[in-house]
Amino acid sequence: MCTALTYKKEKMYYGRNMDLDNSFNEEVAITPRNYKFNYKNGEICQIKFSMIGMATVINNYPLYAEAINERGLFLAGLNFPKSAKFKHLDKLDKYSITPYELSPAILGMFDNISDVKNYLKDINIVDVPFMKGLDVASLHWICADENDNSIVIECVDGKMNVYDNPVGVLTNNPPFPYHLQNLNIINNLTNINPTPTNYKDLILINDYVGAGAIGLPGDYSSPSRFLKVFFGKKYSFCDPKDENSCVSELFHILDSVCMVKGCVKTGSENYDITRYSSVLTKQCYYYKTYSNNRICKVNFDETRKSSSKLELFKLEYEQDYRTF
Repeated sequence: MCTALTYKKEKMYYGRNMDLDNSFNEEVAITPRNYKFNYKNGEICQIKFSMIGMATVINNYPLYAEAINERGLFLAGLNFPKSAKFKHLDKLDKYSITPYELSPAILGMFDNISDVKNYLKDINIVDVPFMKGLDVASLHWICADENDNSIVIECVDGKMNVYDNPVGVLTNNPPFPYHLQNLNIINNLTNINPTPTNYKDLILINDYVGAGAIGLPGDYSSPSRFLKVFFGKKYSFCDPKDENSCVSELFHILDSVCMVKGCVKTGSENYDITRYSSVLTKQCYYYKTYSNNRICKVNFDETRKSSSKLELFKLEYEQDYRTF
């Protein structure tokens, strides 16, 4: 399971928790401009914009879980099991794109949501795996740009649905319209303590901090994480001109829905954990792992954007302490 959100301050920030019960050999990957991707439909895509994000790389092909391009366009794929069903075609044409090809097709070529929407009108996302032995990933996606425009892309029963995302949040099942409707159940919650009321001679008062949010879910389910992240995004604040302040605040929001080892069982011996949390800007990729809370930063500078090859960065898993 996973959680993603947008965070608009003076700059745009994007956040993501990757919740899984196993590693996918993830590492930070920078794909430079003009890098070529061979599509399953026979087309070759030479991307215009460089991108940085978390990926597993197979034969120099970065399979991104989430990434941002140099123009600030963001795309993240989140688990959408049982609901995701992509179109089946016996023969692929130039309008056929596989789920793993969405990152180069969108981030490599576009810089705004309007153009992405127009592109999506003409394509089919098809049920073709990256290679034999790998399943087609059951995903839906959040995509957002520097102007805080956001959409959700979902394929259900072979039909693609593109939804405007006014709240800039995405988790997992059920489909996105449910989550928007479900926001109504916390409409009465606030960051302000309720005012005292009288009942006959009895004064009713909540004399503890945070009482305005009583009823905010705290479990690990997708609907609950959606509500909690929305609440955190709505009320959190930082210095909008200070990137360190904004990055720190976004990590705190992500921490509020992190999965603790042992609390979410997925199999006889498996548990979901938040393998990593990431914050993305068009200049930097920040992350921390479950076993190392120190924030790591990978710069996305001009030299790396215009390189001739992929640049990869292994994740830091061992806890790094600052000792006094």
